[in-house]
Amino acid sequence: MTPPQGWGPALTESLGIEPWRIPIVAATAVIVYLAFLLLLRVFGARLLTGLSAFDTIVVIMFGAVAGRVILGHPPTLATGLIGLLTLVLLEVVFGALAATARGRRAIAGRARVIVAHGRVLEPARRRAHVNRSELRSALRRAGVSSMDQVACVVMESSGHLSVIRVGQPIDPELLDGVLGADEVLGRG
Repeated sequence: MTPPQGWGPALTESLGIEPWRIPIVAATAVIVYLAFLLLLRVFGARLLTGLSAFDTIVVIMFGAVAGRVILGHPPTLATGLIGLLTLVLLEVVFGALAATARGRRAIAGRARVIVAHGRVLEPARRRAHVNRSELRSALRRAGVSSMDQVACVVMESSGHLSVIRVGQPIDPELLDGVLGADEVLGRG
């Protein structure tokens, strides 16, 4: 049960990393992180909300591919720790950036009205990458039984759908910064 080259070299090979690979692992993690942010901006945060089994599978596959790319070959404990540390540091940096309104819009995009006064705003729905089935599902979860009960539906920058029902006064500040708010507030 002893490795042919002995325990010392076997542990170094399995757990270690050559010093020249450290910046490569860190740079790869940064590139994958930025690429994933770009994909979220292009395709919308709805990718992460798990609205369907297919979406969940895609998110799991993203993680598997990203992890494999970051770790390289052969994956070792050291490459894993360097990759994780880099991702955590990126999360800290981008989390601080997202704490500002401008940073949040740059990273996650803006919330968008996709239904106003019971009417689906088709261009906004398509830009938000929400299909009609997902919209109907969100309305049912909100207890809506007909479209005339809907004041608005907002696709949040997180990818979730928020439903506000008719009969509830809407504070304009609630829709501050939301694309299409004028459609709901009657200022458009």
